[in-house]
Amino acid sequence: MPTTENPTAKRESVNIRVRPEDRRLIDRAARIRGKNRTELILDATRRAAEETVLEQTLLRVDPASYAAFLARLDAPAQPNSRLRNTMKAAPPWETP
Repeated sequence: MPTTENPTAKRESVNIRVRPEDRRLIDRAARIRGKNRTELILDATRRAAEETVLEQTLLRVDPASYAAFLARLDAPAQPNSRLRNTMKAAPPWETP
């Protein structure tokens, strides 16, 4: 959900109260990202808001398509070369 910046658009303030240790953590993260506190908080909040809205997206399909979708979900995975290779590979957490 991309947003467009309009430099002449009116801005509103949002005030929040945070514990000192949270503010220090936010400030540290902002420095690491090369941003100021407001930019970091706004970016993180915008991402969380977009994810929340996208999670609520409703998809409508006809009954036949929905039945076909459910059948694919319920069907066992069919062996194929990619699946076999994946099952043979060492897990990333075990790779040196």
